Amino acid sequence: MYEDLDPLLHSQLRLAIISMLVSSEKVEFTFIKEETRAAAGNISIQIKKLQESGYIKVEKSFKNNYPNTMLSITDKGIKAFESYVKNLKKYINL
Repeated sequence: MYEDLDPLLHSQLRLAIISMLVSSEKVEFTFIKEETRAAAGNISIQIKKLQESGYIKVEKSFKNNYPNTMLSITDKGIKAFESYVKNLKKYINL
């Protein structure tokens, strides 16, 4: 009756990153760092996991001679997030 929650999205930081991306077309790494107050290294690890799963797309460039990382959610990521929320609601409405 109840489906398992996606373990990739069940992590607090990864869920926060995906949630930001669902509501925005693109998000800068620095914005995620400011909003989550997580360490840059931890964010980088979580971004890599989301990217390897195909949930997000990462674009690296330079902005005013500084590295700039932009993230966007993929269709697969949107579907995974929607499924996660749907399954979580089933648990909440026991």
